[in-house]
Amino acid sequence: MRGPANLMTDLTLDMTHPTAGSVDTDQVADTPAVASADLLAEPRLVVEPGAAARVAAIAAPVLQGMGYRLVRIRISGEAGCTVQIMAERPDGTMLIDDCEAVSRALSPVLDVADPIDRAYRLEISSPGIDRPLVRRSDFERYAGHLVKIEMAVAHHGRKRFRGMLGGVEGNAMRLDRDDAPAGEEAHVLLVMEDIAEARLVLTDELIAESMRRGKAAERELKRNLGLEPPPPPHAKSPVAKPRPPKKSAPKNTKQHRLAAERPRRGDIDPERGD
Repeated sequence: MRGPANLMTDLTLDMTHPTAGSVDTDQVADTPAVASADLLAEPRLVVEPGAAARVAAIAAPVLQGMGYRLVRIRISGEAGCTVQIMAERPDGTMLIDDCEAVSRALSPVLDVADPIDRAYRLEISSPGIDRPLVRRSDFERYAGHLVKIEMAVAHHGRKRFRGMLGGVEGNAMRLDRDDAPAGEEAHVLLVMEDIAEARLVLTDELIAESMRRGKAAERELKRNLGLEPPPPPHAKSPVAKPRPPKKSAPKNTKQHRLAAERPRRGDIDPERGD
């Protein structure tokens, strides 16, 4: 017998991911609200070959119908055979509740389609912080971060690159290499569809940005579920407090009294002369 219905399904999340945990409530829906159709339908430019491609062809439309995007399929020999399906919401987040929903929906579909010729364990995973980049929007979103690239088609005789992601130009991504030896170009354009694997490198800057995005996404989710009140109006546009009026200078000082006495005595004001 083979297929996920006959084996344990594993829900694995990179717990360093800022939204990898579950919201502590029974009101969380099984699937997210369907986001922009453009984001959900955006094609992957970095895809898998062979058996992984067969699994992707089955899983991608199911995920899209639920409001998720397929990130990557990986088949490994771990525990005999493990099929890892990495998925995400269009905003890049993935909760444990999302993984459970995907597992319940995909397990029977894969069991019927039977794309793997032996028994396997199905693993649903979040992208994590040092995530793969597979879509044009991924390369745009993470511009300015360090990446490792493995090319399926060599670029000027080289397949492995590492450097700072500089964004997208047409069908290619810009890379400012930090591994370029003397005599090789430091700035390259790599065609995205020729990439076998692109992955972010874990850095302090990447962790900080992921934490900020994760906290913002969690707050938005709680607001949408009615679990967290919206911020008060004064928190959105604070009104500056009026400044107290300046105190006028005192008019009954010793200097004022002496000045008033001088005309009566016939004295000359030393500051004004005669």
